[in-house]
Amino acid sequence: MPLPTRAGLDAVPAYRQGRSAPAGASKLSSNESPHPPLPSVVQAVRDRLDGIHRYPDMSAARLRERLAERYGVDASEVTVGAGSVEIASQLIHAVAGSGDEVIFAWRSFEAYPSLVRIAGATPVPVPLDAGHGHDLDAMLAAITPRTRLIFVCNPNNPTGTVVGAEELERFVAAVPHDVLVVIDEAYVHFDRTESRGAGIELFRRHPHVAVLHTFSKAYGLAGLRIGYAIAPAPVAENQRKVAVPFGVTDLAQTAALVSLDAEDELATRIDEVVAQRDRLYTVLTAAGWPAVRSQANFVWVPTVERTAELESVLQEGGVVSRAFAGDGVRISSGSAEDIDRVEAALAAAGRDAVGRDAAVERAEVGA
Repeated sequence: MPLPTRAGLDAVPAYRQGRSAPAGASKLSSNESPHPPLPSVVQAVRDRLDGIHRYPDMSAARLRERLAERYGVDASEVTVGAGSVEIASQLIHAVAGSGDEVIFAWRSFEAYPSLVRIAGATPVPVPLDAGHGHDLDAMLAAITPRTRLIFVCNPNNPTGTVVGAEELERFVAAVPHDVLVVIDEAYVHFDRTESRGAGIELFRRHPHVAVLHTFSKAYGLAGLRIGYAIAPAPVAENQRKVAVPFGVTDLAQTAALVSLDAEDELATRIDEVVAQRDRLYTVLTAAGWPAVRSQANFVWVPTVERTAELESVLQEGGVVSRAFAGDGVRISSGSAEDIDRVEAALAAAGRDAVGRDAAVERAEVGA
């Protein structure tokens, strides 16, 4: 007899990690920091290795208290998880279940629809606007009596677009107070607009807002998996109920605490990532590709039917990107050497195209 399987999981695709890169190539398929861990973080983690036979503090009390102090909130409103993906999952499970709906822009974070289905709820994707940003009016129109949660990824992954602070304020104010608005600020450190970090202020002013942050991107702790949310206390309490017990390791908590002490040093690294991101945009547009101006640590190229072409061009030049079939290619911001490699790959493809066109013209003349 076949083993039992849960109904509905056929509609849930397994999360697809960014492809790894062969030796000597640039891995720009995942939104990781191009910098190695801070020496202070490495040393702090080493100092805790002798204790890995013990369970971590499941409540992450020290880290939650530190974050509460930083943002001027109560520690009961801070929750932690194994990266922003688990925090997003906690928030969905905390407020939504069978028969409920969760709204998000699309395309946005790839895991949203799967996480919603896993929770037994119904995903409601709302197409992006013509500028590849959130269509807030359409998202408001999508709210029904079954809506329990709305994600606003800001800056948005994979397009890098930002919802302005005033626009976001109007949106939150228009959403019924029995619907939780989750402002996913996983990439907020790279945002250079005036709206940067608007989520925390909205949390202070509105009773139905939660904010999601991560240590994976700007802090360079992607391999240790730790993120956090600031949410209304009743929601946070439910998050703790649905969280995986001991899901955040002692090493991850230690690294996060030390990273908070090293933010000046990390700021320099973030500025370098931003500079290379802006250079990447310039390189792509100069080569004729329709890149979107980004406020995250990546650049989106809405290539549509030419998606496989751009992915192939980059791969031939030693660059591994993240392609979304039929939509576009996301290229993470890397080191200066990585962006040099992108530029060289595009230039080589341009020369090849000129050569092919010249060959066709000669053939036509000869005919």
